[in-house]
Amino acid sequence: MVAPLDFIIEAWYFAQKHGVTFVEDVCPGYLAQSFVQVISSKLFAHIPYDLLYSTIESPHLTVDSEKQLCEAILSWVSASRQSCEQSVSNPADNQLSLLSKVRVCLLPLGFAAGTKRNCFEFGNNAVCMILNLLKDSLQTLLYTVTDDNLDSYRIRLTEYSKKIVLSGCPQLTTQFLYISALPTDLDAVFKRTIVSDVNDGCLNHYNGLVKKAKTLSFRNVRIVDLSKCPNVHFGAAILWMKWAFPELRTFIASYCLLFQFEDLQYLLLRCPWINEINLSIDTSVILSKYSIISSRSEVRRDVNRNLSSYYMQSGSYGTSVNPVFSNISKLILEGRNDITDMNLLEISMLRSSLCYINIKHCTLLTDDGISTLLLNCRKMHSMVLSYTSFGNHSIQTLCSSDPSDSFPYHKDEHAHVMASRLQELHLEGCEGISCAAMSQLVSNMNIVKSLCLRETPLADGALCNFVGSSLEYLDISETVVSMVSLAPVIRRNSNLSCLKTAGCRNLLFEQGEVQSTSGTKYGRFLQEITSTCYLEDVEMGWAFCPVRVDDLIPSFSKVRRMTVGLGTTLPENILHALPEICPFLESLVLRFQVISDRVVRNLLESSTNLQVLCLQYCLGSLTSFSFQTMAPALRILRLQWFTPWITNDDLTILTQNCNLVELWLSGCKLLDSSSQEIISSGWPNLACLQLEECGQITLDGVNSILDCKALEEVLLRHTGRGIGRTIITDAIRELPLLRKLALDLCDASEGGYDTPNVPEGKLMRSVRMSRCKKSAAAGRSCFGEAPPSSSNPKPVQHRETVVLEWSSRQLTTTVVEERL
Repeated sequence: MVAPLDFIIEAWYFAQKHGVTFVEDVCPGYLAQSFVQVISSKLFAHIPYDLLYSTIESPHLTVDSEKQLCEAILSWVSASRQSCEQSVSNPADNQLSLLSKVRVCLLPLGFAAGTKRNCFEFGNNAVCMILNLLKDSLQTLLYTVTDDNLDSYRIRLTEYSKKIVLSGCPQLTTQFLYISALPTDLDAVFKRTIVSDVNDGCLNHYNGLVKKAKTLSFRNVRIVDLSKCPNVHFGAAILWMKWAFPELRTFIASYCLLFQFEDLQYLLLRCPWINEINLSIDTSVILSKYSIISSRSEVRRDVNRNLSSYYMQSGSYGTSVNPVFSNISKLILEGRNDITDMNLLEISMLRSSLCYINIKHCTLLTDDGISTLLLNCRKMHSMVLSYTSFGNHSIQTLCSSDPSDSFPYHKDEHAHVMASRLQELHLEGCEGISCAAMSQLVSNMNIVKSLCLRETPLADGALCNFVGSSLEYLDISETVVSMVSLAPVIRRNSNLSCLKTAGCRNLLFEQGEVQSTSGTKYGRFLQEITSTCYLEDVEMGWAFCPVRVDDLIPSFSKVRRMTVGLGTTLPENILHALPEICPFLESLVLRFQVISDRVVRNLLESSTNLQVLCLQYCLGSLTSFSFQTMAPALRILRLQWFTPWITNDDLTILTQNCNLVELWLSGCKLLDSSSQEIISSGWPNLACLQLEECGQITLDGVNSILDCKALEEVLLRHTGRGIGRTIITDAIRELPLLRKLALDLCDASEGGYDTPNVPEGKLMRSVRMSRCKKSAAAGRSCFGEAPPSSSNPKPVQHRETVVLEWSSRQLTTTVVEERL
């Protein structure tokens, strides 16, 4: 904004008072085109109702998403209720008038459900409209065209738009995208033709329709986000972006499971000016360390098996991506375990531009395939390769001389190898690396800023070879390093803001594997980090033993995320003082700690930024008093094996004091079927619900849980033998955003569950079904209850999990000898 908001408000008041209609008309339009900046201003709440209403009505209103507009209105209404300036008008009427301007069919389902907490009627109507669109959006749009009332279904696009965010809208189809880019003066017959013909049909036919309609172009749009929009046909969506956004730079389609590699190729051909693509999905729950009993795969019956032929209609699909014209610098394929070495070879055609790649959990890739990619894409400086087969061969490629280097003679002997240019490298879970190869890799990384070697064979011998001084992020959790090698790293890297050392038992001991560099003395772990770093993200256990509050001030004064686990027990004075030690604390995870009411109550009252609180396997005398205080910022609460006393009354208090989107409860045996209704009505925007060993919550079924329409992840284990055989199909049908479902065969009312090959929900990633190991002692039920003749019940052992996992092409059924 060129003119300050307070000046605009003052000018509008002056114009209204003195009848200067020109200025009075200009102000709303000016605010409308700068609305994204306006709503971030502290003065937004002071905008007069009439001015705000006119601004929202303006055809130039520019927002990133309909959610952003709705949030702004609700924020303004909330502020106006508390302001004496608005006492002359009726806030309730103002709210209804403003909310009537929101295009509710374009709201994310989870957000719409969440508005039911404070605006039940609006939120309920929005959810019902979205669910109705999911049933038959095409017919609804055709009726709307007939009535010439398409505006309610148009995405807000103006010449000032820079970002289009449609994430979390499963009701959106390709038709919504196209009607938003059509001129408003088209006749109804042609609009109807467009709406009815935008489907999975002929691309050439569609191309002709778009040209004839003279689709509008929005040259300022740089970002489009279609995450969690499973009903968009991506071939047509790519054409839409090509026509409507000729300057697009970033495309995001996270959790869109059916986005196939052929879609990516077509995107690169049609929109070569894009430089960032994010196609990440949920990672597989099956890791290489698990024992697999059996596995089989079958092709998804709903997948387009001939996608290449479909794209051949466009004419240019058969040609390869020309690396000269490619601008892709960042590519995220995390979780896509159907990507093969051959696909990676085709990606390596982007060698002239690709700098960043994330292929975490792409388990089909081999070390040779990754090595070939690195050999071709020498400009790469950032890689996330966690849980892949990255190994010695790839390391050899990273540490070999670059044959294309035009300056083979460098003062720095390492400067001519690719590893020396790495800025980010994440190798979590890459176990196929030898000690010698790890040492070679680490010794060549001089300017790396973000380094994750969690769960790798990293040892002191390798870490002692690291000489970099630019680290900002370091994760060496679950490795065998000691202070001999870690202390020099910490001392050299004063910009370190994230340090994760959970599970590093050897930090307590002096190792004999290597000698301390040049005889340098090192102090205790806590002394080293507090004398050098100002951390923002910490994950620690062994050797992290602060005693006094002063031990952590000021080095922990900027901490926003903290995890403290096995290997240390923080004293109560430290836990109670955490809001003072870490005034910006947003996330706190405590495992195996001794907790009291005094500590938790103080955290919730004093840590005003706290959004995540996880108490796992803790000890202490916690009672319901801990949560009888307001925690408006809290969004994620995990209480695992620590709060067996929780009752329905306690749940009700929690729903009143915090607005959660994620709830984990384990071992809460006093809960019953009524708990479902409390959870679903109290937190209508709940996205993740995990209940384990929680009484008899599902004894009468799961109807109320299925009323939580925003749920994306559900885990129910040992919660009551009342879950019906069709639970998987029912959950997918009733919960449009559901991606992950975990069940226990112990809870099946009919002995098992039906498993569909073609889930109605196109987002569905995995279903897990655990089953108990039968007792040789005979007679023990799945809930660990001993037969009448026995007086010594034992806990149930889970040693088997059936995993159904969908990729873009197939369904894989795996039986794992683990409880996942």
